[in-house]
Amino acid sequence: MIRTALLTAVLALVMAAPASAKLTVGIGEQHSSIFSDARWQALDRPNVRFVLSWDALKRNNWERAEFVNYMYWARQVKAKVLITFGHSRRRGQELKAPSRLDFIRQFRQIRRMYPELREFQTWNEGNHGTQPIWNKPELAGRYFDAMRATCPECRISAPSVLDAPNMTQWIQRFKRAARYSVKIWSVHNHIDANRHRTSGTREFLRVTGGGQVWFSETGGIVNRWIGSRKITRYNQNNAVKAIRNVFKLAQLNRKRITRIYVYQWNAPPQRRPRWDSGLVGPKGQTRPSLRTLQAQLRRLR
Repeated sequence: MIRTALLTAVLALVMAAPASAKLTVGIGEQHSSIFSDARWQALDRPNVRFVLSWDALKRNNWERAEFVNYMYWARQVKAKVLITFGHSRRRGQELKAPSRLDFIRQFRQIRRMYPELREFQTWNEGNHGTQPIWNKPELAGRYFDAMRATCPECRISAPSVLDAPNMTQWIQRFKRAARYSVKIWSVHNHIDANRHRTSGTREFLRVTGGGQVWFSETGGIVNRWIGSRKITRYNQNNAVKAIRNVFKLAQLNRKRITRIYVYQWNAPPQRRPRWDSGLVGPKGQTRPSLRTLQAQLRRLR
């Protein structure tokens, strides 16, 4: 009887405790060279994210070839690819938003080409000024609904947003427009991670209200130039602290925050890169931020 009472008490405590979802960690990287890198393979984290222009498959050009090559190597190593859509990379078309029909045609073509792909993000950084939907969250809602209706077996995330001042209003307008309920929300919390704060992520959690949360792009900025001006706050030390901050941010809500994609694996080769958060340096060297990520992953095991 005593054993039974104790067992009942333990079960009651377990059931009363809040559920803590397992945290999945992946890498956001555009270059297929990541798949042959022994350091990535040693992470034993197969999740990767690829940003694809919404119209990349309309023509047989370098964009299509880049995507096909990426998917070929991803298949070889059994990587789990998250596809997110972004603005056109054709000159003069960057700020032209596709119609709902044009967008969903491209989505269907990808599904035909790669039926194993089951995870998608509606749009990349929807509230950023470089994107054609930055002031059209209602159109983004129609894209989301069309994807959900077309592939009910897929995991479809709402458009990712930056933790920028317009984030709250953009999400609120998107929520009013979307007819399907959102089960996965995505944020790019670079500002929180690199400025060592939590306010943007906390606000994102508040305004989304419920559902899973993915940090679909985050990480530590090593080097950043705007024109000829270098942003001096970004360096190797900053990147190390930012990687640690990312995992602290994930603890804000362990039940909802279920996935992190650290961006990026390979540093750009430019001497003055517009953005460099690479875990691997331009000459292939292991950066301190990669060693920090490795240490954080060991703690999750």
